[in-house]
Order: sequence, then C-alpha cells, then structure tokens
Amino acid sequence: MASNPPARCCTLGVKHDGTPTGTAVKVAGKHDAYLAKPPADKEHKGAGILFIPDVIGIWQNSKLLADQFAANGYLTLLLDVFNGDPIPLNRPPGFDFMAWLAKGSDGKNPHTKEAVDPIILDGIKALQEEYGITKIGAVGYCFGAKYVVRHYKDGIKVGYVAHPSFVDEDELKAIGGPLAISAAETDSIFPAEKRYRSEEILKEVGQPYQINLFSQVEHGFAVRCDPSVKVQRFAKEQAFLQAVTWFDEYLL
Repeated sequence: MASNPPARCCTLGVKHDGTPTGTAVKVAGKHDAYLAKPPADKEHKGAGILFIPDVIGIWQNSKLLADQFAANGYLTLLLDVFNGDPIPLNRPPGFDFMAWLAKGSDGKNPHTKEAVDPIILDGIKALQEEYGITKIGAVGYCFGAKYVVRHYKDGIKVGYVAHPSFVDEDELKAIGGPLAISAAETDSIFPAEKRYRSEEILKEVGQPYQINLFSQVEHGFAVRCDPSVKVQRFAKEQAFLQAVTWFDEYLL
C-alpha cells in the first residue's frame, strides 16, 4: 500500500471556532452534503471542488474548510460518504475501527470501497449536472484521500490530499492528473517509507506532483490541529494554501 489503514489517530483532534456559512443539501436525493458557494465576484466559473472528508464526516472543521475553499473562488461540495454514520471526534476508548469500516456502527452500514464508491460517483455527477462544474478538483483528508486517488477516471482532474490513509499502490499508479500531498512528520498511517514509495510511484506516473512535509505535527493536522499551538496552526494554514495554490495552477 502507498499508505496504511486508518487507526485511532484518525479521530483525535480539536474542534475549531467559527460559524459555517454554507448550506445543507442532498445529493442524488439521498446523500447528505454541505454546499459552500463562492462570492459572485470571486467565483471561478465552471471550476469546483469535491470535498471527501475524514471519518468524522460533515462537522464543524470540515465545514469551515469547505467555506475557505469557496472564499477562494471554488464552489465546494462536502459529501457525507458514511450514510450518517461518521465517527465522533475523540472517539471513546475501545471503539473497534476495523469493525466500523467493515460493517458500520449498526452492523448493516459498511464503509468499504464498495459502499463509498457509488456515493463519490453521485457527488461527481451532482457537480457536473446540478452545479455546472466542468473542471472538478477533489480534496481528501485521511480516509477521503483514497477516494480522490480512486476517481480520477470518473471525472476528477486535479487532486489534493492530506495525511492520506488506505491508498493502494495500484490506485496511486492509475491517477490521470496532478496530485499534491500534505504530510505530517509524525504519522504511523503515512510514515516516511510510504511517503518515499509514493514519491517513486508519482515520478513513474509522470503527472505533476508535490509532496510537502510539515515538521512538529501529527496525522490529522490539516483538519484537527490545535490552533492555539503556533506550529500546528502554521502547518494547517500552509497545507490549505498548498491546496488552493495547486488548484489555481492546475485546475483553472
């Protein structure tokens, strides 16, 4: 694999202050989503972002990030890929992560690629047909990174991922467009050897790529860091700027 499966570090973090400004919408009449629209005078016509979140799903921090992408001109659709069954922030001790992935909290709602892929396809279709997006960028944090990488073939033109998990090497080898990665110095899910291997694969693929490594931060920093800690806040802000700059260069 190009990155390891998710673990407890995928749910730890800090809730950020702010007031989300987007709206709740439905995708394909059945999937919850959050839509952040850009100001009319800043909108990049025809360009938008599919936001595939970490396992905490649609919540305060992911909404605020979607709003930030919109403020930079990109209509952004934050998609619930867990059918209303995300993991709570700072999950309780003893939570069986792998059982949740395989079967969901109720034992009947799996979060495998067979369950998630159709939701991603519905999100791409909604961007294209409902919102007039012809140039789709995608962002994926942790769990979401796998589905950015998997769906270039279905309409994603440019991707950005942060502290990726669960990405298979074959999936990374199959990307059909530019990819940027924000990585943490301390990350058992995307450790140095996986980072180096990803670099080797991306070089072989031949698409534009960028891998930024941020010191003194851990897995999840781009979404769930403690903003009261200066180095963490800086890394989060720079990772976001990396994403926006990447889209400005390769999506527009």
